[in-house]
Amino acid sequence: ALLIAACCGPVALADVSMANVFGDGMVLQRDKPVNVWGWADPGEPVTVRFAGQTVRARADADGKWVATLQPMDASFEGRALSVAGGFNDLSIQDVLVGEVWLCGGQSNMEWTLRGSLDNDIEIASANYPAVRFLSLPNVASHEVARDIPLADDGGWRPCTPEYVSNCTAVGYYFAVRLHRYLDVPVGIIDNAWGGTTANHWVSWQTLEGVPEMAPEFERFNTAVQAWLEGGGEEGAQRRYEADVEAWEAAVAEAERNGERAPRQPNRGAGQYIDPRTQRQPAGMYNTLVAPLAGLSLRGVLFYQGENNSFGEAWKPFPKTYPAVVADWRRAFGDEDLPIGLIQIAGWRNRRSMSYDMNHHTNVVREVQFHTWQRTPNTGLVVTFDCNTDGNIHPNLKRPVGERTARWALAEVY
Repeated sequence: ALLIAACCGPVALADVSMANVFGDGMVLQRDKPVNVWGWADPGEPVTVRFAGQTVRARADADGKWVATLQPMDASFEGRALSVAGGFNDLSIQDVLVGEVWLCGGQSNMEWTLRGSLDNDIEIASANYPAVRFLSLPNVASHEVARDIPLADDGGWRPCTPEYVSNCTAVGYYFAVRLHRYLDVPVGIIDNAWGGTTANHWVSWQTLEGVPEMAPEFERFNTAVQAWLEGGGEEGAQRRYEADVEAWEAAVAEAERNGERAPRQPNRGAGQYIDPRTQRQPAGMYNTLVAPLAGLSLRGVLFYQGENNSFGEAWKPFPKTYPAVVADWRRAFGDEDLPIGLIQIAGWRNRRSMSYDMNHHTNVVREVQFHTWQRTPNTGLVVTFDCNTDGNIHPNLKRPVGERTARWALAEVY
């Protein structure tokens, strides 16, 4: 058969693959069934082996396979998880079993340890090889993605000086406190994206039932139409080249007149980028949440709300913020999934220097408070007093992470 296949040309057989969340150095959730999934040829048998367990599955009509490992005790032993298909074998190494949490939201969750207060001491003294983190890149889509994206150098990393500077600071302090108190490995997945609003983290189907979303839908659809009518990527390249030429002329003119030169056009922003790949309704849910559906987690941390304080972005927030909880629980198949809601801090307005007075921050905080009150198995972590520098991005992240850990230890564990 092999000789015939070789003589007749290549045979269209797909290698078995695993979802991107499964990688070297990851942490699997303890004390719960653990789903492992990926893709192969429709009907292809797949065998998963880990920690003495052997589980078999078969790819469905769309090529997706799911194998479920039985609940396991926590383990610091780095073991191999292997997957065997009909045409190839895969193996990921140094897999631990412990507690897994998903960290979502916007920039104050995305904010890395490198940018936080006392980063020099924290990074140098981080010695937690059993605390692992996975940081996802900022990729969005108007359609639900099959798999999560990974950064070019992405993958699971230990919280040690070599890697920890790129870890979410709030997630780091949270995970380290859990690790020290529970004495188990801890894994965190950072899928936060700065500048996002709550509607970016909710499914399109849910948003369609929110009348206050109509202006946002209109803006997005108008931007997409303009992009397509403008020639898509080719049109964007033409506009960029023309704008660079005009900019060069403006720079020369400014130099002749002794004036300040204008800023150079940015090819990676604005009218030069497909709006369907940028912040948009349901965009982050489609690429950073839905593809993780089925992953075994202990819980979620969600730190978002600042961008709903500007303009009229507060109007859909009373509906879209609680919808984050409902949609994420639905995605992970757990209506009681613990979710820690981190309330936004205060900051000084750049123009007036008055504290919060020109924003709807109090509306946002009230919605966050009511969501906690009305939604079982959620926690509210107050951070208003954690701003030592008046910035919208307070660099004091340790109290936020440790307060969140205190909620988890008290209410979840």
